[in-house]
Order: sequence, then C-alpha cells, then structure tokens
Amino acid sequence: MHISSRWSPNFDSRAGHAAPDMVVVHYTGMETAEAALDRLVDPEAKVSAHYLIDEAGKCFALVPEFQRAWHAGVSSWQGETDVNSLSIGIELANKGHEFGYPDFPEAQIVTLLELLGDIWQRWPIDPRRVVGHSDVAPGRKADPGEKFPWKRLAENGFAVWVQPAPITPGPTLGPGDSGQGVSDLQAALGLAGYGIEADGTYGDVTHAVVTAFQRRHRPESVDGIADLSTLRTLASYLAAVKTPPTE
Repeated sequence: MHISSRWSPNFDSRAGHAAPDMVVVHYTGMETAEAALDRLVDPEAKVSAHYLIDEAGKCFALVPEFQRAWHAGVSSWQGETDVNSLSIGIELANKGHEFGYPDFPEAQIVTLLELLGDIWQRWPIDPRRVVGHSDVAPGRKADPGEKFPWKRLAENGFAVWVQPAPITPGPTLGPGDSGQGVSDLQAALGLAGYGIEADGTYGDVTHAVVTAFQRRHRPESVDGIADLSTLRTLASYLAAVKTPPTE
C-alpha cells in the first residue's frame, strides 16, 4: 500500500503513554477530500489526524503515529479522557450526515483494512479498542455513522462486531424514564466503554449514548430509544468483549 505524506503541524506529544493502544475512526464531514485535507494541515484549524483516506482509496499520512494528533476533541472511553494520547486517528473522506451521507466506497474500505494491518504490526492494539468518533464523543459527533462497515473490520480481526438483535415489539426505555432499569442500562453502557454515569435518569446524556451505541451496533434504527433490540444487542456485545480475542 502506497501512503503519500502531507504533514500537519497540528500535533504534540502523547501525554504519559509510550504507545497508542486505540484506533478512532472518523469521517471528514466535508464536501470534498481536498477541502478536508487542507483543513487537517491548516495550523489555524488546530485539528488533525494520523491518516486520511480519500474515496478512491488514496491514503495520506498527516501526523507520525508516535505523536498525538488532535482528532478526538472532548472525549472519553473506558474512563480515559485524553483519547488523543491513547489513539491513532483515521479520517475517511465522506460528506457525512450534513451533506447526504454517501456510502463508503469499496476502495476506501480496502485501503483502511490494509492500513490497519500495517498499524497492527507496529502497536499493541486490541480489537476491542477500535471505536468510532461517536463512541468517544456521543451527542457531539455522529461519525463514522451507521453506514460504516464494522462487520468488515471485525471479520479481518480489527474490531468487535455482534449480530444486532431483531427489532421486535416490547417495552422500551427512553427520555423521562427513571429507576433501576435505567441505572442498569447506564451501567451496561459504561461497561461497554461509554462515558456515562449510572444516575437512574434517562436524560440527554443517556439518549446520546444510546444513539451512539445504535449507530455502531444496531444501525437499522438509530433513535436513542432503548428498545428490546438495543438491550439485547448490548448484552451480546458485552459478552463478546469479555472474551479475550483469539491469537
């Protein structure tokens, strides 16, 4: 795989971490890959990523992997709030939800899989710690969104994916609800890695986190309502991540 270099000035040192142990996948959310690339190398923008892959599958290296790129912003995963220091950020050129949200082209995904294979040769990254931007910043970000093929990554050993439970009629939890059921849901989402407090109240944060979970794991319906399908998919995911990955 050929990687072109277009180095960004927007980086600094990883705080207290010798090596990245996460990958965060993004979409650019801009109308062209060229505009996104220009922004990621603009010192005034103060944003960057380690890599950008355009729609044709061309990969650009923007920040050395051993440095901290500025891609995740205000974020949290498994209790860690300096996600930038922990992670490698990969941007996929995609217009995003604001501009019609097209499918991710096959050439782009093929390059992403090749890039992840290269990264796996250099860093001790557990597939359970490959996440989307919306996972680490729910409510603030929606990328890479419900069209991103997490199953493809999992089939190649680069992520965890479970079969979403079918959507069926039944009780739900949603905004305004409170009590033990909500607390249990929040605790389960926290175990999955999301930054959420088990306060027993289904407020804006819980709605945002459930929405993020659905985008990643139950993309057929993304509404922030914890229906039976969402709850069952969450239980399946927790069971999967408790099992150590095979060598």
